[in-house]
Amino acid sequence: MRMFVAGQEAHGDFEFAELALGIDVDLFRGPLEFETDGERTAREDAARDVLADLRAEAEAGDEIAGWDALYADALSRTVPFLRAVHVHRAGTGEAA
Repeated sequence: MRMFVAGQEAHGDFEFAELALGIDVDLFRGPLEFETDGERTAREDAARDVLADLRAEAEAGDEIAGWDALYADALSRTVPFLRAVHVHRAGTGEAA
């Protein structure tokens, strides 16, 4: 089955959510793969800018931007399970 949002075809669940919500999940949550400190800093800076824009739009009366801001903020406070497991296996835990 093909999925379309606003005339664009979504190729998978994450792309469907991104098109439907207007939120890039990886931008706020972070990628599941390794990222360097520089990449993480750049991604977090961009995410803060986007979140600030969403909050400004929400304060101006855009209800959808308000909901998007809440979702983006919640995503930025999560750590993907696979990335957390990878970091734990790096030998930084007590068992190492």
